[in-house]
Order: sequence, then C-alpha cells, then structure tokens
Amino acid sequence: MSHRRAVILMVVVTLLWSMAGVVSRHLEGARSFEVTFWRSAFNALALAIALTALRGPHLWSGLARAPRVVWASALCWAVMYTAFMVALTLTTVANVLVIMALGPLMTALLARLFLAQRLPPRTWAAILLAGGGVVWMFARQLGAGVSPAGSAAALAVPLAAAINWTLLQTAGQRDMASTAEGTVAPDMLPAVLLGAMISAATALPLAWPLQATAHDIGLLGFLGAFQLALPCLLVVRLSRVLSGAEISLLGLLELVFGVALAWLGAGEVPTGETLVGGALVVGALVLNEWLALPPRHQPAGRP
Repeated sequence: MSHRRAVILMVVVTLLWSMAGVVSRHLEGARSFEVTFWRSAFNALALAIALTALRGPHLWSGLARAPRVVWASALCWAVMYTAFMVALTLTTVANVLVIMALGPLMTALLARLFLAQRLPPRTWAAILLAGGGVVWMFARQLGAGVSPAGSAAALAVPLAAAINWTLLQTAGQRDMASTAEGTVAPDMLPAVLLGAMISAATALPLAWPLQATAHDIGLLGFLGAFQLALPCLLVVRLSRVLSGAEISLLGLLELVFGVALAWLGAGEVPTGETLVGGALVVGALVLNEWLALPPRHQPAGRP
C-alpha cells in the first residue's frame, strides 16, 4: 500500500470514528456506561464474525496462546473504548477533547524513546499547530467542571492510544523482518477483538440495569460494527505504512468531523472559535502531508 493511499484510508477511519457523537444524540434511553457496553458488545460480535471469516475457526483456540504484545495491545484497545465514556461522566466534553489532543505528542515521544524514531520538523510543527487548534476550538469551555479524576480518565485515552500505536508499529516491523527471515510474526488483529470483549465485560456491571430501547440497540449495533470494528481493523493494517505519530495526528480529524456531523445531523451549530480551531487542525494536517509528498520525478514512499 502506498503512503498516499494509507493517508486517504486513515481519513476514512477518522470519519467513521467521528459518527459516535451525532448518532448518540438520537438515543432514547441508553446512557453513559450502557452506551459503552452495547457499543463494545456489538463491536466484539462484528469482529468475531469478521476475524473468524479471515482466520478460520483456529482463531479462537489461538486467543489463549496469543503473545504478550497482543494482550498488551488488547488492554490498550479496552482502555480506549472505555475511558472516554468514564471521563465524560466526571468532567466536561471540552476538557476531555483538549486532553485527548495530547495524543500525537505522546505518540511521538514514545516512538522516539522506544523505537528511536526521528520525526521531521514539519511533523513536530503540525503536532503543535493541530493541538493549538483543538485548544482554540474549546477554549471558552475550559475550566468549568474540571475534576482531577475526570482529567486522569481522559488522559488515559491518548496515553493508551500512544502505547497501542507504538506496539502496532513494533509488530509491523517484526512482520517485515519475519517475512525476510521466514519466521512468524504476531497477529495483531485479534487484539482488537480481545479489547472489545474486555471493554464490554468491564462496562456491563456499571451499566446494569440495562434501559436501552430497541431503537437504541439498533443505533449502538451500527456504531459497534461501523464506528469501531471496521475502522479499528483498518488502523491495524495502516500501522504497517503510517508511523504512530502520523496515525495519532490524523486521528485529530475525528474532532473536526464530529463537529461537522453534529452540525449536519443534530443541528448543533459550531461557534466561531470552533470553526477557526478546526481550520487550524485541517491546515496543519494538509500542510504536513503536502510537504511529505516526494518530487514528481521520485516514486512515492513512506516519509
């Protein structure tokens, strides 16, 4: 897969991720942890069907024997699925989103520490500019309703994502090395399934008694399959082409798409600050990818 195609697919991934906000506006009875439970449960169901079709029945016998890197990635997925909703119950949406904007910086630092990966100055500049754009989007809402527990839960999301992208990139490097050496590299796709199962099992006691209507269950089933399962499987594949920092940076588009979809699908008109901040995020990402393009006389490749 070319780098350009991987970037396009990552944009599609962020668009799918961003559907959660607008769809949740149309829920009737499901709230908080019940949303997390049903979404993770349908995510696990969709992944079980897809991965069984891809890997065959031996997928299930191999889960218990999965290497530690797969289980570590699974725990990261579970935290990413669950901590966001926990944070929203403890602090404001603005505080959660601004803290999550630390994701690209955390990912870049982990890649530098554990993978000895050097990022070009353009990517560092894009990380800072995009992060500043997110802060600008929600600056007026910052401060109200802040709690240490909520901030800690929100911080767990970008931290788990940064660790996960680093693990996936490490596994991708092992996969390329194993292909050359004729050995077998760890299969990271089951980690997405294990993470969904852990998230659903963790959220169920907190969600009980369940109050979702049939209408809610239909919407949450859609989110589980298309807002989580499909894009998360794609990210695992894209981690072989894109660096962890680039995945995390492009992931900030989820905030921009989320605001746009809430505007179009739920009538939530964004403020001027939101539009300016979103423009900064998009501009930073477009500039970073444009500067990464090779000259026309050179073939495209990973920057």
